[in-house]
Amino acid sequence: MQELNQSQIAERLDQLTELNVQLGSSHDTDALLERILVVAKRMTNADGGTLYRPSDDKRQLNFHILINDTLQIHQGGSSGQPVTAGSVPLYNDDGEKNLSAVAAYAAHFGLSVNIEDVYKADVFNFSGMVKFDQLRNYHSQSFLTVPMSDHEGELVGVLQLINSKDTESGEIRAFTQTDQRFIEALAAQAAVALTHQRLIAQLEELLEALVNLINIGIDEKSPYTGRHCQFVPELTMMLAEAVHNTETGPLADFQMNDADRKELWLAGLLHDCGKITTPVHVVDKATKLETIFDRIALVDTRFEVLLRDAEIAALKRKLEVGTGAGADHAAIDAELAQQQAALREERDFIRYANVGGEGMQAADQARVRQIGQRRWTGPDGAEQAFLSDDELTNLTIKFGTLTEPERKEINNHISMTIKMLEALPWPKHLKNVPEYAGGHHERMDGKGYPRGLTKDQMSVQARVMAIADIFEALTARDRPYKKGKMLSESLRILGHFALNGHIDPDLFDIFIRNKIYLEFAHKNMDEKQIDAIDESQIPGYRADQNT
Repeated sequence: MQELNQSQIAERLDQLTELNVQLGSSHDTDALLERILVVAKRMTNADGGTLYRPSDDKRQLNFHILINDTLQIHQGGSSGQPVTAGSVPLYNDDGEKNLSAVAAYAAHFGLSVNIEDVYKADVFNFSGMVKFDQLRNYHSQSFLTVPMSDHEGELVGVLQLINSKDTESGEIRAFTQTDQRFIEALAAQAAVALTHQRLIAQLEELLEALVNLINIGIDEKSPYTGRHCQFVPELTMMLAEAVHNTETGPLADFQMNDADRKELWLAGLLHDCGKITTPVHVVDKATKLETIFDRIALVDTRFEVLLRDAEIAALKRKLEVGTGAGADHAAIDAELAQQQAALREERDFIRYANVGGEGMQAADQARVRQIGQRRWTGPDGAEQAFLSDDELTNLTIKFGTLTEPERKEINNHISMTIKMLEALPWPKHLKNVPEYAGGHHERMDGKGYPRGLTKDQMSVQARVMAIADIFEALTARDRPYKKGKMLSESLRILGHFALNGHIDPDLFDIFIRNKIYLEFAHKNMDEKQIDAIDESQIPGYRADQNT
């Protein structure tokens, strides 16, 4: 039996060292497994090799890669060809361990099996191999089967080599003990690398699950914000890909690899995670008087009290004047009807004022204050102002439904987002997630929040997300406090933002030029919102200039 000289041993040690370096740097499991098998074949000068992986239920061994030089077979791995061989059961039908198949035996006991000639061996069932030989006019002889287990003894694979050849004569020989020890060392290294990759994959799956958990919490708290947390990363990636593909202009150098894309996608999913700390009655405040409930009902009740008080006063007057000749009940009724009509009109106006809008007129604000000065008698019998100071403050909000303190509370969500994300020990390839997610409310002119960053202080990714966040908010049709804007109006507003230093004009140009807005609209907007767009009329965009 041929033994190795010092030079051959040194060569194998070099191969092990080289493979060890590759195992530590590779993130492609399939490529890694194929490299392991190829190196094992080369070390032992084997004609063929197979690498098995356990199934998810640990009930069988699946062929993952199969290579045979003489038969010119390469299935699985980089070949692109599926493995046609069937699986090896680890357990029999009665649930007992399958010990007749050599690969299953090695897997169960964690032992290497070295067979000099399988046709002379009577311990294992090689009927499948015999059939393989007959079909392909091949002759299998020497076998070396080595299990690969992780640090906890869990099976991660089985490496099987066939027909080691003498380097000088080319004759089939048995695998030597030196061969076996080297392959066992290689298998141990491979198992560590596979376990390392599996742990990384599990950690990434856990991270994504935690991100989804946060978004589920936000979605349960506010379905409107939950949808926003799904659409913003989608639109962010659409625009980022368009920037990646841009070959001219100031953003031509921007490039992303797969790791960059994953980092940006996670940032998009988490960009509003701070809203989980914002009270739901502020996040989803549909009307100006809404808290846990819409307090307009309380105001309506006061109007009912005033209407009834007016009716009671009219009845008392009728009793006072009696039914004599001088009694004018008709005049009293007419006066009551006039009073009640005025009260009902004021009630309708307050209901109207309770709905947020683009800009409440000063005259309407003054009228709310005037109505608020009415006096009414509450349940405690004490006379008081018809509207409280808090109600007056809310009902005279000029834009939207939020008071200034509530708007600050909403805006604080971005500070909470940054605080939450910066508290996490992000790995190197995800270290920019807090910056990307935390910058979507900054402005190019430094007037944004929470840090007042300027364009030069922000990454392209954060600037991309700012556009995605604004456009989605403008077009969202499911917000309780507003209707989704038409596509043309949303682009007009966004165009003005590009002109006044709010968003990056170069990114806005790509957003329009590549029709990202239209692709997103057809996918996620109500078709009734998608009107005709004349890009030449969009502020801040020039169709005739190069990107």
